Amino acid sequence: MLDIRYIRENAERVQEAAKQKGNDVDIQKLLGLDSSRRELQQRVDELRTRRNEIAAKMKGGRPEQALVDEGKQLKVELAEREEHLRTVSDEYLALLKKVPNMPAHDVPLGLSEDENVVTKTVGDIPNFDFTPRNHAEIAELRGWLDKERAAKVAGSRFAYVMGDLVKLQLAIERFVIDTLSDEAKIAEIAHGAGLDVSTKPFVPVLPPLMIKTEAYDQMDRLEPQDDRYKIEGEELWLQGSAEHVLGSMHAGEIFEEQDLPVRYLGFATSFRKEAGTYGKDMEGLIRMHQFDKLEMESFTTATTSYDEHLLFIAIQEYLLNALQLPYHVLLKVTGDIGKPDARGVDMEVWLPGQNKYRETHTADYMTDYQARRLNTRVRRGDSVELVHTNDATAFALGRIMVGIIENNQTHDCQVKIPAVLRPYMGGRVLM
Repeated sequence: MLDIRYIRENAERVQEAAKQKGNDVDIQKLLGLDSSRRELQQRVDELRTRRNEIAAKMKGGRPEQALVDEGKQLKVELAEREEHLRTVSDEYLALLKKVPNMPAHDVPLGLSEDENVVTKTVGDIPNFDFTPRNHAEIAELRGWLDKERAAKVAGSRFAYVMGDLVKLQLAIERFVIDTLSDEAKIAEIAHGAGLDVSTKPFVPVLPPLMIKTEAYDQMDRLEPQDDRYKIEGEELWLQGSAEHVLGSMHAGEIFEEQDLPVRYLGFATSFRKEAGTYGKDMEGLIRMHQFDKLEMESFTTATTSYDEHLLFIAIQEYLLNALQLPYHVLLKVTGDIGKPDARGVDMEVWLPGQNKYRETHTADYMTDYQARRLNTRVRRGDSVELVHTNDATAFALGRIMVGIIENNQTHDCQVKIPAVLRPYMGGRVLM
């Protein structure tokens, strides 16, 4: 969440930014609650101090009746004031949580994803001498995908992924892990992007697949709740992406500056209800309730966080270029970057079977918005300050396999394996 001091000093700008993001939040009401909260806290503190003074005077002898009477009166007033303070504080905190992060200076104005700006187009759209099939048709013909039997077992939007498609996913995982855990490769990517950043590699992580309500809320990723799976009778949820459980893992901790950046590459099977999308994208591996992702997460200082965001974007482009997939890059508008984001970039891969680009990657620059609620900090010299967080997709494995299948298909429903993945698939060229 935002620093209340910043909101006090920039109320009009914060209100305007909330409007630009499509968030309905009353900043003046928030500031009124903030003022009431501080006044109440001051009065409660005064009452507690006076109560302690009276308690000290009443020790070791018979107290004066006036002190006894004042003590009783203080007890009643303090209870009333504390209850009022709790009510106001709860309302204040609930409203403060609704205030979105401030968009970065270069985020274009707009309220929907339709207004996102294409900043780069890379690669040639393949030209087939046959009518290309979509990935679902190819996968079903080859015995790689069985959604009919999965529906019997788990319902719609689940699948049995089988055979060579499993091998392909494992090959992608190994390729990404080997790439991002190699310091020389990080240095190569950073240099290619013209970035003067740390070349520290990513630590591969298999995180928990569940997250407590409190941690999910601190990450500001619990909403929309109707798209999340809650464990009945417990304050536990199935996580919706690896960064939810990676970003929260250092809650309440203090890093030493020399230890930053801390970079994680998390692999997680993730879960979303895909609420409101029924009837859309029902074929194949897109918009599944269960899907596998490789996700990047990092913790940095405030001074290095924006370049870290750019590094994540450069890594995404490196990975897509390595697979030789045509894609374009989108700078997201204010209304599409999300409440906790200061800046967001999407990448979309061309899918011949759908004759359009589809999202495969997103990169989220959070500044200290998440860290404030998580209380994740860094010691810099004599001061302690909040860290900054970044997260970004390495590969959403289902979607990237869709891109590989559709862009590398042959007339007889075989698929050419990208060259960088062949060593992980026994040297095979086709599958």
